[in-house]
Amino acid sequence: MPERRVNLVGRAATANVPRITLGGLRLAVLDLEQTANFMIEMVFPQRRVDRPLYLTSANGEVLARCSTEPMTDRLFRAADLINADGQPLVTASRFRSKTRLPERVATTDLFHLVARKAQAAGLTFYMLGADEAENAAAVASVREQYPDLKIVGRCHGFLRGEALRAKVAEIDALAPDYLWVALGVPYEQAFVEEFTPALSNVGVIKTSGGLFNFLSGSRARAPRWMQHAGLEWAWRIWLEPRRLFWRYLTTNPRALYLLLNRNRSADIGGTHDR
Repeated sequence: MPERRVNLVGRAATANVPRITLGGLRLAVLDLEQTANFMIEMVFPQRRVDRPLYLTSANGEVLARCSTEPMTDRLFRAADLINADGQPLVTASRFRSKTRLPERVATTDLFHLVARKAQAAGLTFYMLGADEAENAAAVASVREQYPDLKIVGRCHGFLRGEALRAKVAEIDALAPDYLWVALGVPYEQAFVEEFTPALSNVGVIKTSGGLFNFLSGSRARAPRWMQHAGLEWAWRIWLEPRRLFWRYLTTNPRALYLLLNRNRSADIGGTHDR
């Protein structure tokens, strides 16, 4: 079947990336610099595959949701590469795995690293997600910080139906090297599943969660000490208690259980099975 053939091509592109199973998901054993370099290498013509590479990120909440939501679990296992975007995952790897995750690969940090490298290499971005005001502010901020970075287009994340399909066709015609999709879990992963076949001219799709809120400046990141201590979730609860208190109350204990019990030593390539 064509879809299976394309999937194997994408898996082959990441086959040599070491991974460990932590909390039930297979995570790339790459640091920020290595991840950014991988993303840069994958968009050059000789490395391109016949559909976009799909990169996503996992934290404790994602581990918990994948263990209880079959659809979310399936969407994450379809990714070509999953980065550990959560300090508790990095800490757990030091005690529960023979191979350690080198560091947290936070999408907000990764974006800036890739932007600097893409600017130098003449590579292109498209930024999809958030509401119109947030999206516009995020893109304006990026253009100010990286004046030579080629952003070929942007759009908010609230299109549906025929308008969304037309926008996807427009994105494919623009052929960005990187499509940053910030729609939140699991909507951005569902977007990738549905529209990857229509985005053959895109190099890499990176799901991005709340990235645009940080780029726009509407949301502040936790202090460095809280990030390193694995307490960024507490900072986020303090900023948005009504939205996040119950979410973390229900997912954090489940994530801790998974990090203590669903782990496996390092391997190369293979499937995303538990």
